Amino acid sequence: MSRLSFQRPTRRGTLLAALGAPLFAQRRLGPPPHERGPNVFLNYDQVELDAAYDQDAYATNRAPLAERSRRNSDLTRARLGEPKRFAYGQSDFEKLDVFAGDIGKGRPSGARRFLAPIQIHFHGGAWRGGSAHNSAYLAEPFVEAGAVAVIPDFALVQDLGGRLMPMAEQVRRAIAWTYKNAESFHGDANRVYVSGVSSGAHLACCALLTDWPKEYGVPADIIKGALLVSGMYDLKGPRLSSRREYVKFDDATEDALSPQRHLDRIHTPLIIAYASYDTPEFQRQSREFAAALKAEGKPVELIVGEGYNHFEFIEALGNPYGVLGHAARVQMGVR
Repeated sequence: MSRLSFQRPTRRGTLLAALGAPLFAQRRLGPPPHERGPNVFLNYDQVELDAAYDQDAYATNRAPLAERSRRNSDLTRARLGEPKRFAYGQSDFEKLDVFAGDIGKGRPSGARRFLAPIQIHFHGGAWRGGSAHNSAYLAEPFVEAGAVAVIPDFALVQDLGGRLMPMAEQVRRAIAWTYKNAESFHGDANRVYVSGVSSGAHLACCALLTDWPKEYGVPADIIKGALLVSGMYDLKGPRLSSRREYVKFDDATEDALSPQRHLDRIHTPLIIAYASYDTPEFQRQSREFAAALKAEGKPVELIVGEGYNHFEFIEALGNPYGVLGHAARVQMGVR
């Protein structure tokens, strides 16, 4: 397994630091130095596998990027206005934000109603963090292109006793609610798209396995396309990693929420993306899932974000000129 490392600080760099110039901390990326143990999954020992599912081990700038997301989300709300917030389920966790901009405003009451395509985005956070509030900046490129952006909140795994299945069910309910209520915010129920990053990509992908007519009384092709960024598509690796300390994995959960094991139930056109500086497992999972879909003749495109780490790549979805923002808008047919 390859390793990335930085050069030792130069004498000039040390001098600049002494003079008060910024000097980035020198830190090895990847698992900490350790005496290697036996393989526990593929070619990883336990320390390596834990690091491969820990973004902080491969992306040291998570904190400043999280702060930037919060600030950019505040700016988005200042520009677009506060989103409309709706409940899509009975629990306090099941609420979503709808950003619709000026869609439908200023049209005569007798005019044919304009309906805009909808992008539903599911935030990441290792199943235990993240929020719609701090993901608002991702809505702006879609609203500016004439689409509706929907960003749901959902319970975090620690709120559910470590269970992932209820999280997946909430994601499905959010999608079904959006379809059924689309016209109330000038959205087109026949043009619903989803996106997700990290654990949000995993949950969004699990939604693609749903028997929509049977479980929710909506069309089987309710989701017209999906963009899944740096996600997990088989839970065997995560189950063996340190994530088992806060997620209650069992055989039923592992199988039901591993989309790569249920390719026959996936019919939605997919864009799978990962960053070149993602952890080794997030890269492998994305490549292998895309390859498996392609081998089954499923409509799939694979995008590699060169030069990004996990958290930096997420920002590219909030940029209409970024690789992810552009791909999502093309998929939706808006520019």
